[in-house]
Amino acid sequence: MKNIEFGYMTFADMAPETSPGKGTNARQRIQDLLEEVKLADELGIDVFGIGEHHREDYSVSSPSTILAAAAAITKNIKLTSAVTVLSSEEPVRVYQQFATIDLISGGRAEIMAGRGSFIESFPLFGYDLNDYNELFEEKLELLLSINRSEKVTWSGKLRAPIHDLGVYPRAVEGEIPVWLAAGGTPSSAVRAAKLKLPLMLAIIGGMPENFIPFIKLYKKTALESGVSENDLQVGINNHILIGENDEKVADDFFPHYAAMMDRVGKSRGWQPMTRQQYEFMRSERGSLMVGSVEKVVNKIVAEHQMFGFTRFMAHGSLGTTPHELTMKSLELYGKEGIPEVKRRLNFL
Repeated sequence: MKNIEFGYMTFADMAPETSPGKGTNARQRIQDLLEEVKLADELGIDVFGIGEHHREDYSVSSPSTILAAAAAITKNIKLTSAVTVLSSEEPVRVYQQFATIDLISGGRAEIMAGRGSFIESFPLFGYDLNDYNELFEEKLELLLSINRSEKVTWSGKLRAPIHDLGVYPRAVEGEIPVWLAAGGTPSSAVRAAKLKLPLMLAIIGGMPENFIPFIKLYKKTALESGVSENDLQVGINNHILIGENDEKVADDFFPHYAAMMDRVGKSRGWQPMTRQQYEFMRSERGSLMVGSVEKVVNKIVAEHQMFGFTRFMAHGSLGTTPHELTMKSLELYGKEGIPEVKRRLNFL
C-alpha cells in the first residue's frame, strides 16, 4: 500500500466587515495563520496549504508571501499554495516566487494550480472572463515548461512569446512539485491525467461517494497516459473542525460555518444553510468532517476506502471560527487523528 501524506490547509478567512481600510483584523489573522503553520510543523503534519483570494472576507491575496514567512519558521513541513489562481497570475513570477520559497525552506515548496472558485482576480488584473478556459490552459502549459527547463521557448495566444530565455532562481531540485486542483469537473480530471499531474479534489458539499466516478476517470486516464500505478497521486480535501466533545464542537461551529457558506452562496443563488443541512453534511455520508476525533477518523478512513488517496488535506480555520478552536482542532488532528487513521489503515 502506498504511503499517505496528511496535510492541513486554510484560506485564512476573516470577517468581511474588517476589509478595506480596517487592516488590524487582517494583520491579526495573518499572525494567527503563522501560528497555525508553526504548530502543524511541530505536530509532524506533512503539508500546509494556503489559498489565494481577492475578496474582503479572506486575508491572503499572495500565498507565496505568507509561505515564504512560513518557510523561515518551520523545519520539515511541505509548503504549498492551495490554490494559486493561475489563470490570472504570471507563470514566470509564480515559478520564481515558489523557487525562492524552495530555497528558503530547503526544498519544501509545492504549487497547487487551479482556476479558483471566485472571479474577482480577472477584472482586477485586466483579464477577460471570456478567456477563462484558454487562460488557464496556456498558463499551465507555460508554468510546466518553465518548471521542466531552465531555458524556455514558448508561444501562445494570450501572452507575449518567450524565446530561449532563462528563468531564475531555480528550485533546489530544479522542478517544483505541481498539483492540479479540481472541484469535480470531468475535464479537469482528464487534463491532470494527460499532463501526468497529481490531482487534488475539493469535496466541500454533497456526498463524497458521488465523486467516485471522477477519481476513477482520473486514474483510468492517467494509466492510459503512461503514469505507472505506483506514481499515481490523488489528494482529497474536506472542511474540518475537531473537538473533544462531538455535540459541543458541532454547536460551536455551526454559526461560523453557516455564515461563511451563506456569504459564498449569496452570489450563487444558494438557499441559507439550515441546521438540518449542516447535520446531514456531518453525517456518515456527508462531506463535512466536524465532530470528535473518532467521528472525523471514521470519515477519513471511509474516504480512503472510496478513493485510495495518497494525500489528505484537512481544510480548517473556516469563516470566523475562533483561533483557539482552530488551534485545538489542529492539535487533535495531528496528535490523535492522523495516528489513528494510520493505525486503521495499517501504516503504523
